[in-house]
Amino acid sequence: MSVNDLSAVLWRERELLELLTFKLEEEQLLLAAGRSRWVSHASREVEQVLERLRSTGLERAASSAAVAEEWGVDPAAPLRDVIAAAPNGPWGEILAAHLTAMVELTSQIGALRDENDRFLRTAAQSTEETLAGTVTDAATYDASGTSGSRADGARLFEGTL
Repeated sequence: MSVNDLSAVLWRERELLELLTFKLEEEQLLLAAGRSRWVSHASREVEQVLERLRSTGLERAASSAAVAEEWGVDPAAPLRDVIAAAPNGPWGEILAAHLTAMVELTSQIGALRDENDRFLRTAAQSTEETLAGTVTDAATYDASGTSGSRADGARLFEGTL
């Protein structure tokens, strides 16, 4: 594999990171709008992009190892070390630009993931509180197997579809 192959793999990985950023923002918009119906679809799409990223990451590791060996660096060296060993010419700058963009995208993804996690925790807590509020007269069972209290009236849940 050549450095050109490594650059092509890094482009694909950057595109996937951008797609993941988009999918996480999409998921966030759904959560913020309370559109829980579509959150599972958005989460599935995030997982699909993550799977593609895993396979591209393996491809990047193989390409990076081949270039590292060609440039006299340990094949297990991280991409940053491979870039530092680049011979004079444009490849060092090109690969460094890929790495910088990928680090930036990764930090954006981390922030989006954390914010989406907060949305999900808040929604789960709200749901638990709502469900806890529906049980007003909890009682134990008597000898006949019925509870000591009866719900004689209808209950109205606000905000349900």
